[in-house]
Amino acid sequence: MNRRRLLSSLSALAAVTPLVEAATGGAAPRQRMPVIFIGHGSPMNAISDNAFTQTLAAWGQRLPRPAAILSVSAHWLTPGATLVDVQARPRTIHDFGGFPQALHDMQYPAPGAPETAQIVRALVKSRKVAESDDWGLDHGTWTVLHHLIPKAEVPTFQLSIDYSAPGAVHHALGRELAALRDRGVLIVGSGNIVHNLRATVRNAPPSAAGATPWARDFDAAVRDALADRSFQNEQRLMQYERLGAGAAMAVPTPDHYWPFLYALGASDPREKLTTTYEGFHAGTLSMRCLQWG
Repeated sequence: MNRRRLLSSLSALAAVTPLVEAATGGAAPRQRMPVIFIGHGSPMNAISDNAFTQTLAAWGQRLPRPAAILSVSAHWLTPGATLVDVQARPRTIHDFGGFPQALHDMQYPAPGAPETAQIVRALVKSRKVAESDDWGLDHGTWTVLHHLIPKAEVPTFQLSIDYSAPGAVHHALGRELAALRDRGVLIVGSGNIVHNLRATVRNAPPSAAGATPWARDFDAAVRDALADRSFQNEQRLMQYERLGAGAAMAVPTPDHYWPFLYALGASDPREKLTTTYEGFHAGTLSMRCLQWG
């Protein structure tokens, strides 16, 4: 590293350090937080008792206690921009229709994490991250955290997805966010590796056997690429179209795939990867859930 780059790196570190110390009381946590990806599926999972939601509840019991949660959800899309929610009290967003009133009545009153949101803005150098105070916690976040951390006591905030950016941008943002893990922040990507609502299969069993062939094949291609984090496979995961002929059906739009790349980018290829849940809902929604670290 040349002198100019070294001075630039030290300057950036100096700018971030006071923010980090203010948000964590000046002390780093005892262990690095894992990073996770959750296939969230239908909002109905918030009020359902099934193998998936039972897995989330048990998973939450095993996870170390986070100082804060950063969620990257498939349901906050901001084409042309990346935003971070800085509210002290984010609202519960019911961004769906046609579901039972009990689902619309649910609240997830977790506090926000405005200080940690400012750390995100300081850490990300690849693009500008702007403040936002008009979002909250959408169903990609609260329907799964309801099972994972049911008391809603952990400060939680969201980062938006620039829907117009390619996969490499989202992966790079994940890499920059990885430093939060050493400060007690649980990074959560929430989407679905396979997500095609137009081709769902009514009453399909919640397993690979109940999935359509192209959905099963694409999910398996992602699984296999994760098992070998070579440079080539990392590139294929960023450019999901290279993962097989079924990619166009498995990912007709990338909104639910992009959160996976944030989690992937924030992980270390040398870390242990655990598949906490695998299966399908409605034949075309991969519910695969992953944990690194």
